[in-house]
Amino acid sequence: MDLQNRIALVTGGTKGIGAAAAIRLAEGGSDVALAARHDDDSTRRTLAAIEATGRRGVFIPADMAIPEQVNGCVEETRDKLGEVDILVHSAGGPIAGKLLEIEPEDWYRGFEVHVHSAFHLCRAVVPAMKGKREGAIILISSVAGIRGVPAVIGYQTVKGALPQMTRALARELAEDNIRANCVAPGIIRTDFHKNMPEEVKQHNIGNRIPLHREGTPEQVAQMILELITNDYITGETVTVDGGLTMRIA
Repeated sequence: MDLQNRIALVTGGTKGIGAAAAIRLAEGGSDVALAARHDDDSTRRTLAAIEATGRRGVFIPADMAIPEQVNGCVEETRDKLGEVDILVHSAGGPIAGKLLEIEPEDWYRGFEVHVHSAFHLCRAVVPAMKGKREGAIILISSVAGIRGVPAVIGYQTVKGALPQMTRALARELAEDNIRANCVAPGIIRTDFHKNMPEEVKQHNIGNRIPLHREGTPEQVAQMILELITNDYITGETVTVDGGLTMRIA
């Protein structure tokens, strides 16, 4: 897919991986809508970076846990920029707690934010993609959705659902030339990991990650762009994790 003059919707697009992907899309020639809960300094910096490329950028306030707001952000993107050609669903957040610790409300909200929102987003953008006979959908999972991790059963479960949803979408929508792929980041230098204790960080770098360094949002965004632009890839989940999930020793 050529990015020139495309319309992209990036959820969680104001910071971290979402912001990096949004900026790369704009650099490639796309207009970008950023959907997130808060309009803050990160939002303004990301919009400024998009507009510096000469492309249009808009911010759409939306809570991905609320279906009406999910559908509303697609409608507002359509009204302000045009029909969505590219969907990058990067919104999310931590869900702490072991099986006997996690509150049921947190479990349910985790599904709303990570999984149900993907369902509503895809239902909202796919009809126009079918009409154009082209579209690209990227869901953001995590290495925690691929391998077992202690103490975060909710997060692992919702992130584990996204690769299978990706395969289901890819198989169902292939006849309409709509591709769906998934990216599973490892330990990336974002706000999500900023509160990681220093001893845990050093253990990860020294013992768990074969490349012995954290990743950056820009490195994940590079893979997102590859999966959007390479129109012979669909149904895949690609890890960007410095080798974290491939190791056995």
